[in-house]
Amino acid sequence: QVQLVETGGGSVQAGGSLKLSCAGSGTTYSVCEMGWYRQAPGKERELVSSIKRDDGTTKYTDSVKDRFAISQDKDDYRLYIYLEMNSLKTEDTAVYYCAARKCGAVAFGDWGQGTQVTVSS
Repeated sequence: QVQLVETGGGSVQAGGSLKLSCAGSGTTYSVCEMGWYRQAPGKERELVSSIKRDDGTTKYTDSVKDRFAISQDKDDYRLYIYLEMNSLKTEDTAVYYCAARKCGAVAFGDWGQGTQVTVSS
């Protein structure tokens, strides 16, 4: 099992920036892809961005392209991903979750506890 812990959420005014971090521990050798999801009140959880562990291929949902940047790092024991969020909009307000997809799995199956991002006008 992979344990994921997010940090870096908070409140910011529209146009501002925040950086989210996620540390993954446990059976990280089994992880092929990591990502950031978000869920706004009354809305379904959506994939914001993802990154493949082996070659660093990234994906973004259209609404955050050119504003958000995902990156990754690792040491001997943990995986780390980051989400640099710039030019934040009020519609980016949500709980952001770090997620991991194991190799061979079709979906993300390990989740962090979530971190709140609030963007005010």
